[in-house]
Amino acid sequence: MTAEAVSLPHRIVRGARTVVRRSPLGRWLERQSQLKAVNSWTEVDEAMRAFYATLIEPGDLVFDVGANVGNRTKVFLRLGARVIAIEPQPSCGSLLARAFRDDPRVTVVCEALGAASGEAKMKVSDASTISSMSPNWIEAVRSSGRFATYRWNRTISVPVTTLDALMERYGVPAFIKIDVEGFEFAVLQGLSRAIRALSFEFTPECADAGLSCVARLESLGFSRFNYSAGESGAFERSEWFDASTARARLESLRGDVRTFGDVYARVGDA
Repeated sequence: MTAEAVSLPHRIVRGARTVVRRSPLGRWLERQSQLKAVNSWTEVDEAMRAFYATLIEPGDLVFDVGANVGNRTKVFLRLGARVIAIEPQPSCGSLLARAFRDDPRVTVVCEALGAASGEAKMKVSDASTISSMSPNWIEAVRSSGRFATYRWNRTISVPVTTLDALMERYGVPAFIKIDVEGFEFAVLQGLSRAIRALSFEFTPECADAGLSCVARLESLGFSRFNYSAGESGAFERSEWFDASTARARLESLRGDVRTFGDVYARVGDA
């Protein structure tokens, strides 16, 4: 049997799944699944709670930038934090409002973050988790094959504010999680001071953007870094390292479509 014959059923199944995912029924099923997930607690959630407990203490203010449908917001709440959930996609914002409507510790902000306040365009994907305000990131992950079967065929205008402006509005957070599909550097450009700790997502196809984020954080006074691969819920090293080592680690992953991760940064050893 030829390789083409073996792979044909897999291509048919993948194609069928793609059609269902893009249909109204598929979107409704996804929304129901997301709502169920945010209202449940799994072993993965517990592992994430233990991981973030090294960074977040009860009573801390946390900014969840790119909150999507709240899978990290619920973890931060379990740690006793107050959470500002920032999410510009209207569908995700409404789900967040519904899921956390009875918890006064959550504030949903339906805005994007960037280098300056204003308005910007967001390309909305079949999967809300990979909608993005970065055309370069979309092209990179599509060309690499990481998200080759997905489309970004709808554009919306979203209001944009900055981390500095959010701090004036809600206070200085102890931790900021940034996961905005390639727009992380722009978000950090809107920050003019160091806080206790933060994280940003790193995509190896866009290594230069990740390196720019490290340089930005170093210029603000962040001096210790670490890396967490994928959704592992674990730091790569037990000892935090300096910015130079962080840059070397990101360089070593450049172009590797098999992985992704989050870079963590903090001020000193506190």
